[in-house]
Amino acid sequence: MSQAGIINASGMPAVPTTFVTDAGNVTPALNVINVVTPGGGTTGISTSGAGNTITITLNDTSISGTGQTIGAVTADIITFPLGAVAGTYTFNVDVASFEPTTPAGAGYGIVASVRTTGAAAVLVPNQAVDEMEELALVLADAVVTVAGNNMIVRATGVAALTLDWKATARYTFRG
Repeated sequence: MSQAGIINASGMPAVPTTFVTDAGNVTPALNVINVVTPGGGTTGISTSGAGNTITITLNDTSISGTGQTIGAVTADIITFPLGAVAGTYTFNVDVASFEPTTPAGAGYGIVASVRTTGAAAVLVPNQAVDEMEELALVLADAVVTVAGNNMIVRATGVAALTLDWKATARYTFRG
């Protein structure tokens, strides 16, 4: 009988000996490799394993929204549901407003913390708001507030003006 085409695998290891990554190689110790994420999965990246697959997940911690105020009214630019797990969120919010007719602009930087019981939100006192407003928009405003179990970025317009708003936020959660 011919031996052509038969591969002798007796010299091959039973398990992989090197794993190639985007930045270097990993060699198992006692056939085990450890996959570590920054902050143990609390900083937006988590991993899970099943069978021969490692899944790396990016958990986006950014949110955004837009809105418009016509006159001296309020508009909720972002409404973020806090979920059923009790804990504290800290939000870093950037808000931009533009009034095209004058034209005029305003910008706000907000740092705020919100605690949730898992059913109701509580605004932690002393949010920090940096306001940058042109003269026509000095009566405009943007703040973080809560309602129900939601964090809300709320904007206040100016009488007789139409303002277009955009807000983006990043958050950190600890429950």
